[in-house]
Amino acid sequence: MDPFYKFRSNNDISTSHSGPNVSAAAQSGSHITAPVLTNNTITGNVHIIHNAPGCTLYLPPSEETQTSASRSVILNYKKLICTEYQCVTEYNSRPGEHVLLSERYTQPLIIQKHRDPKEREEEICSSGESFQQVLRSRSSDDSVHLNSLFDRDSRGISPSAVILQGNSGNGKSFTVQKIMMDWASGDLYKERFDIVFHLKCKEINRISGKKSLVEILSYSCSLTSDQISQVLQHSPEKVLFIIDGFDELRLTQDIYGMSPNTDPLQKAPPEVVLCDLLRGRILPESFLLVTSRSTFTDTLSKLLKGPQRFSEIMGFSEKGVEEYFQKFFQNEELFGKAYTFVKTNETLITACSIPVICWIICTTIKERFKSGADVTSGLETTTSIYVDFVSTLLEHHCQGLSQSVPTLLRSLGQLAERGMLEQQVLLDEKTVYKTVSDPAGNPFLCKLLFKRTIRQETMFSFMHLSFQEFFTALYYVILDEEEFQRKFTQLFSIDKNSSEYDISPPRFEAVVQFAFGLLNKDVRRTLEKHGLFIHPKTQAHLKEWILEELQNDSSCKVFFYLHCLYELHEEDFVKEAMEARKSICAYGVVMRRTDCWALLYCSQCCQCMEQLTLVLFRLSSEKFLMILPVLHKFKIVSLNVEGSSDSETIDLMCTLTREQTLSSHRFDVRHLFETYLSIHLSISEELSSICIDHPRCENLVLGAYLRSLSLAFPKAGLIDIDWTRLSQTIHRRDSDAWLSFLCSFSKLEKIEMTVDCLSKVLSVWILQIIQNCSSLTELKVNAEMFLLEEGIEILQSSLTRPACIMTFQGFMCNKQSQKCTQWEDFSRSCNQVVKIHLNSQGFSMETLQKSLSWNYISHCLITGRKLL
Repeated sequence: MDPFYKFRSNNDISTSHSGPNVSAAAQSGSHITAPVLTNNTITGNVHIIHNAPGCTLYLPPSEETQTSASRSVILNYKKLICTEYQCVTEYNSRPGEHVLLSERYTQPLIIQKHRDPKEREEEICSSGESFQQVLRSRSSDDSVHLNSLFDRDSRGISPSAVILQGNSGNGKSFTVQKIMMDWASGDLYKERFDIVFHLKCKEINRISGKKSLVEILSYSCSLTSDQISQVLQHSPEKVLFIIDGFDELRLTQDIYGMSPNTDPLQKAPPEVVLCDLLRGRILPESFLLVTSRSTFTDTLSKLLKGPQRFSEIMGFSEKGVEEYFQKFFQNEELFGKAYTFVKTNETLITACSIPVICWIICTTIKERFKSGADVTSGLETTTSIYVDFVSTLLEHHCQGLSQSVPTLLRSLGQLAERGMLEQQVLLDEKTVYKTVSDPAGNPFLCKLLFKRTIRQETMFSFMHLSFQEFFTALYYVILDEEEFQRKFTQLFSIDKNSSEYDISPPRFEAVVQFAFGLLNKDVRRTLEKHGLFIHPKTQAHLKEWILEELQNDSSCKVFFYLHCLYELHEEDFVKEAMEARKSICAYGVVMRRTDCWALLYCSQCCQCMEQLTLVLFRLSSEKFLMILPVLHKFKIVSLNVEGSSDSETIDLMCTLTREQTLSSHRFDVRHLFETYLSIHLSISEELSSICIDHPRCENLVLGAYLRSLSLAFPKAGLIDIDWTRLSQTIHRRDSDAWLSFLCSFSKLEKIEMTVDCLSKVLSVWILQIIQNCSSLTELKVNAEMFLLEEGIEILQSSLTRPACIMTFQGFMCNKQSQKCTQWEDFSRSCNQVVKIHLNSQGFSMETLQKSLSWNYISHCLITGRKLL
């Protein structure tokens, strides 16, 4: 026969001339280097190494031509993939509209780990910052990039098939599009795979009759059947099949009953051919990447060839959400406004881990930007976003449902309610199948497999606790009137032994807020498109309930009610409800950004309110600026807050005094520094004041403890206050620094201070203040202990400005010698309370009280009440 191959090795060379059938033999321990043999039978203990090192393969002209032709086919295929996959058609795109993939795709968090029940509960129940911490812990431990999906694991095993699991809307298909684009561009799997085929199960369902794998592939890509056959024959071990949406594949009994299909050209029903490809019967050397929802992962795993690898898209991390917003808006100013707004809402920023919700929110905000409206009015309620998400999944992820949409949503609501009542987020399989007819085909449920000793346990959950709360609320509001009232009354039945400050049960707060959100006119219109209707009496009942609660309930729940009104977003009713309340008072509440938005919206609906009193743990300058636009609507504003740091306190005070919009009749702010020193800022149209209190008596000035200092000035003087300098002065405890600060007040009119005693040096210091503060008209000094004789002598010999009145009040001892100076001497009969007047008329002193009883002194010391 004519020679077909020539080959050579750098080691011992063995040369063979052969035709289609080749026999090779070697002595024990020796090696034969030969080309890859096909269509031959090899017997004996033969180990074949493909592409052995040191071996150069010479192909005949016909084979070289075939290889060159395959390369040309693949190159053209890549070009077409780049053209086709570079654009994205969004859910709301009109004909011809698209965006670039690069302007939307953001790498989601992908992990290669099965989590235990505790970890799953942690992911489902956490929100806001705690949810981001959970994602960060998953990211640091087990996250992977797209380019490492097929890498060897710690045991050196490289998978033949990778499962890429993800919930509905989590970006599985988007990720597949990115893989295709990056491979075709040469940025991904360049050395690993010569060709990548993308098969969409939704499209395979539409193929009728019997087809071969080659024919199915030709339906899904731009190559002809002949070209596909040529590529597959050339190097099947460098072929990747991406099967997208296995959960959407219509599986029939044919996949189990028909004989195995091993030939890419053999025809069979499309789903049978696809399953044989998954099993590895067709092209066993090829690689597979299969996407699926969790509800079908166990079915897929039983079909799929090995070795397998499990991967799961968890959605966007916090960094991913931020990156998505940046890409979407492509404008730093718009991005900043939109992202900052969403980040303030714990529920929304948590939901943004789901890419589809991220897109819905960005799209909604962008429309508001285009119309010139404020971003806060663009994203009206959390409920509206959840309704849009449900509508999107119903329209694009629920093909082939076995039941109507109202029935589906009602059964989901029943399941959600049961879990809420039993405080369960992991729902057992029996309960789920009893309530929901087709949980595997339901896009709103997740299927979870856990190891239980020697067996597996199947459980279900909603994507997140917030969706369980949403579907519970939806179930309640679509009930008939009587059933709704019964369940709603039962929901908020309060144990008689519970404190009035308890919210019973607190886990249903979000459910009630969602219920109010579902009453919104626009939201109801969307629900009606899906055949869901809310009875008018249900709407009336909820509104009557909140009006009654606002009038009668304790202040600790006020922000809960404001959130309900915010979700309702019905301006006329919100105005009615707020006027019924008249004032907003909240005690012992940590103020969140979402509370600020609710307070802002509800206050904007009113003309005027009586009082706003917030006794909180913290109120940053950022949160203060959020509520600032409505503070003028309150006649009295009183804030009692604690700063997380001195710098934060200074920042808040600077913000307060910088803003000139404060026109309330009275505006009081009491802020606690880290050092237990408090500043009370009172702003009014008549006279404003700053009061500095130091109950721990650590502020030593000139040998005396300055326990409090109050400064009064016109409102216009607010702008002159240097809060940073004031803070530094307080901590320095330096008399000269205090004198310099007080003299810098050009509009300072009154000073009142409390000290432990009046000494000589303190009297001199006070007189210096009088001489240097030309605007000062009144100064009061209250000594908690004694007005010492040395201090009084300084006052007697001094001269004061005619326009300034000074008074000093404290204890004075009448003894001629060995005068009392210590606090334990208060009760002695020789001590009396006196008041000294120093003005343009000169020095005078009056006795206010002869002596104080020891019981009275003890009471004042214990309670902190002033002795005088």
